[in-house]
Amino acid sequence: MLYGTMKVAIGGPLKVAFRPWVEGLENIPAEGPAILASNHLSFSDSFFLPAVLDRKVTFIAKAEYFTTPGVKGRLTAAFFKGVGQLPVDRSGARGAGEAAIKSGLDVLERGELFGIYPEGTRSPDGRLYRGKPGGLARVALASGAPVVPVAMIDTEKIQPPGKVMPKLMRPGIRIGEPLDFSRYQGMEHDRFVLRAVTDEVMYEIMKLSGQEYVDIYATAAKRRISEAAKAEKAAKAAAAKAEQDKPGQSAS
Repeated sequence: MLYGTMKVAIGGPLKVAFRPWVEGLENIPAEGPAILASNHLSFSDSFFLPAVLDRKVTFIAKAEYFTTPGVKGRLTAAFFKGVGQLPVDRSGARGAGEAAIKSGLDVLERGELFGIYPEGTRSPDGRLYRGKPGGLARVALASGAPVVPVAMIDTEKIQPPGKVMPKLMRPGIRIGEPLDFSRYQGMEHDRFVLRAVTDEVMYEIMKLSGQEYVDIYATAAKRRISEAAKAEKAAKAAAAKAEQDKPGQSAS
């Protein structure tokens, strides 16, 4: 009931204001479990996709969104619960992965839609990064649920980093045909199979989105970008200090 209320309160205005276009809605199963595997460009991806679907879709989110103290923290927790997101503790990599898998399987066992971002984090530059096999593939093989590839398009342009007010523009959502991995049933602990399943899904997302593919993890790309920014800042500081330390030229 809370999900329905939040969908009307948030999804309705989103659709009216941004008018997202959608292709391939017929590829979402009318009933039964399915995994929606999407690229991840913006914080708003988890709102635009549910807004255009008739069925409830459940994503996982950082546990911090649900545990922040104070009035703001309680409101944030209520909001994320209302839009169908489940808390997952990411403090330990292995523990977080197992929690995400269990959460996904619980959702699918109820015959519902489970949403997941195989890249594991938002793209730092709009390109599509390598999918992480530990979550998507294991959930798909353990559950037997079909995987529906989804491409979010231009959502990162609505509110770029540093911008407070969103830009009113039409994002897109392109939904591909369901992928059946039943041929790998029972092989969810084979790392080569997990990699193959994940790569197949990422290839379909790439075709749908038209993004440039980068064969590294987005987390590694973000780390490189951060290190490069720190190095550039240090170089500028060193150059400024060197300029300041130059001996003054004597007047002729």
